[in-house]
Amino acid sequence: MDAFPTFAPKIKLIALDRKIRVGAVSYLNTKPLLYGIEHSPVFDEISLFTEYPARIADMLLADEIDIGLVPVSIIPQMREYHINTRFCIGCDGPVASVCLFSEVPIEKVKRVILDYQSRTSVALAEILFEKHWKQKPVFVQAGTDFISEIGGDTAAVVIGDRALHQRNLSAYHYDLGDAWKQMTGLPFVFAAWISNKTLDPGWVERFNQANGFGIEHIPEVLRKLPENTFDLQSYYTKYLSYSLNEEKRKGLELFLSLIKKKSAAVIQ
Repeated sequence: MDAFPTFAPKIKLIALDRKIRVGAVSYLNTKPLLYGIEHSPVFDEISLFTEYPARIADMLLADEIDIGLVPVSIIPQMREYHINTRFCIGCDGPVASVCLFSEVPIEKVKRVILDYQSRTSVALAEILFEKHWKQKPVFVQAGTDFISEIGGDTAAVVIGDRALHQRNLSAYHYDLGDAWKQMTGLPFVFAAWISNKTLDPGWVERFNQANGFGIEHIPEVLRKLPENTFDLQSYYTKYLSYSLNEEKRKGLELFLSLIKKKSAAVIQ
């Protein structure tokens, strides 16, 4: 394995006199980023927590962590937020692990169960039904065993590792990343490194480099993972897109504006 790149000299944090509390999603899609973090000097500067996306979001809102790889739909709820690093969990077309699963074509879906683990995917699904698929199903919040309820005219939004597995089981699957691309022509950002306070720029740059190191060493990441029913090499290199570039920022801005309009309509 290549030696880790040299970092800039450490700068003492002004706001924090403790380790930075970092929250990250515990799915396969974060493994390259976490590999870089865990194999870098910056790992000694943090306390790392892993959970499902909605839980990490709650932790950031409650100031239980300082920065998290959180669903971007959390942004409107934050009094202060900062998007850090040049990396995210995104896609520019199909993402594979965020899908609507059903046993009937989408025009026959009457009821949709929404995965409790991610608010961004839920918000995206609701937007797609309204503006892309032009359907008005009943949306239902999921319980812990909701996947077993898929059947008849009941579909479900499933995310993460479970979605990769479910692709082999359901008669129909609709990739939400692909649908967003068809509707807008833009890539999509599911999660980004968001902090609830300003963090030391030197630390952010070291953390950014750590993320990049992981993306550059996907073969090593793959060797540490058990076999999967989905081709993880393709997942990391063809489906997921980790760079938070200008086009993704445009997609993120559009998504947040649609969330805002949707919330305003509900209030009215």
